[in-house]
Amino acid sequence: MELVQIYECLCDRTRLRLLNVLAPGPLCVCHFQEILREPQVKISKHLAYLRARGLVEVEREGNWMVYELPAKPSRELKTNLACLQDCARENPLFQRDLARLKKLAPKFAEASPGGCT
Repeated sequence: MELVQIYECLCDRTRLRLLNVLAPGPLCVCHFQEILREPQVKISKHLAYLRARGLVEVEREGNWMVYELPAKPSRELKTNLACLQDCARENPLFQRDLARLKKLAPKFAEASPGGCT
């Protein structure tokens, strides 16, 4: 994975937020909608962008598309994701996203495949 490709993906706030909430584990589009409070179309567009460039992987579970960070990220991607996590600790928006994820995690776990409702 080329470094320029990674930085092209990281130059958008929504994509940064998506990658930030994926750090703890896989999520489906409906999870992202609840956590980020953004419309499905916007979430799906940015996830498709990240997927096309190898920053996320996707697996179909029934009717749901479940996204996760690559199982074997390149050294460059791994380093940049670690930097994102480090920087996100001090950003209120990113912290709110993670707080929502933590609050909603039990609900996601109880729901249907992939935790989707």
